[in-house]
Amino acid sequence: MSPFAVKAIQLLLSLSILIILHELGHFIPAKLFKTRVEKFFLFFDVKFALLKKKIGETTYGIGWLPLGGYVKISGMIDESMDKEQMAQPAQPWEFRSKPAWQRLIIMLGGVTVNVIVGMVIYIFLFYNNGQRIVTNENLPNGFSVAQEFKALGFEDGDRVLQLNGKDFENLNNLNRYLMLRDVETLTVLHPDGNQETIELPEDIGMTMFKAGVREPFTPMRTTIIDTIYPDLPAGPSDLRVGDRVLQINGTEVTTFRNMSELVRANPEKPVALTVLRNGETLEFTVTPNDKGQLGINNLAREYDNSFEQVNYSFGESIGGGIEYGYNVLKDYVYQFKYVFTAEGATQIGGFGAIGGLFPDTWDWSSFWHTTALISIILAFMNILPIPALDGGHVMFLLYEMVSGRKPNDKFMEYAQMVGFFLLIGLVLFANGNDIYRWLFE
Repeated sequence: MSPFAVKAIQLLLSLSILIILHELGHFIPAKLFKTRVEKFFLFFDVKFALLKKKIGETTYGIGWLPLGGYVKISGMIDESMDKEQMAQPAQPWEFRSKPAWQRLIIMLGGVTVNVIVGMVIYIFLFYNNGQRIVTNENLPNGFSVAQEFKALGFEDGDRVLQLNGKDFENLNNLNRYLMLRDVETLTVLHPDGNQETIELPEDIGMTMFKAGVREPFTPMRTTIIDTIYPDLPAGPSDLRVGDRVLQINGTEVTTFRNMSELVRANPEKPVALTVLRNGETLEFTVTPNDKGQLGINNLAREYDNSFEQVNYSFGESIGGGIEYGYNVLKDYVYQFKYVFTAEGATQIGGFGAIGGLFPDTWDWSSFWHTTALISIILAFMNILPIPALDGGHVMFLLYEMVSGRKPNDKFMEYAQMVGFFLLIGLVLFANGNDIYRWLFE
């Protein structure tokens, strides 16, 4: 089966599970409060449904348009825009007849379920797989540092000891914390044995994002070539696995990162490589492609075991999974601000980007890990105060509860229409970005 098909199947399965559970989050409290639910659909049944069956007062089915799902609750202004029903006198079983606090619980049900599902999946992943952490003991050569961070005083070979004055052990989280947390200082041990606390510029995360520096710290890798990609420029050259690159265009290089930065600065221009092979110094010229890639790599196989495996009891997994899920939600909320930058807008993705989160070979642990992430993301996106989303309904309900005045139906209809067209625009934009990246990047 092709990698594309594997990703597509995983995406469809994951979204189906999450959509059904999300809609159950609305359905169950609605039924508990004796509110009539007319439809429960996976995917949208525009004009027709692939499958449907009425059980009691509810029609259950599967639509043909896989852009989400819905429950149609009687007496509620939603995407169905059922104006005829809303024009009739309110009935006791309708949403609009229920107290505001009950309506609030019904509307928050889907988001609540998504958060709980994400946490539960993480709990079982912690229990089943444990966690891999990276400490300085696992990185004997320290970190290779991006050029932008060398200007701040960091050096190749640095070991990170503290973050904001507190011991920092799991170095897996270092780059993510720099991007998504308020990091003011890093304490490092330089290769010469000197310890230094370096102050970072204010809002270092935004600076990194705009500069395209996603991983300022990576494990130190040598310039010994252990992989040559046959379809890239170095493929047909005389470079060999085992060659150690000494210089790029006459500039000495000691880390693979340093070498890559010099090559990327010369896309589609001949690059002179000085390499050491069996004690002999050789010269080669290779022209990188338009992305600044030669097609050689050092995959740092010496770091394949550069982590410590930590296993948890079921009790420990509950705390660990909940904390992990909370941090995922916190980080996603924090990074949302990047969407409102020019760089962030171009990186918004649709179904292609979501599908890309899954591995191209079937792996249940990866599948559930990605499903948990998507569940947390759906919770946050759905609670945004946009009409047509759960958060829009919650916003108007909170207004009603505080002011004692219920927005009139006509206003709610217009707000629903505005929100619907806004969402359609965002979906088209996000998937348009996917298509653009597929065609031109």
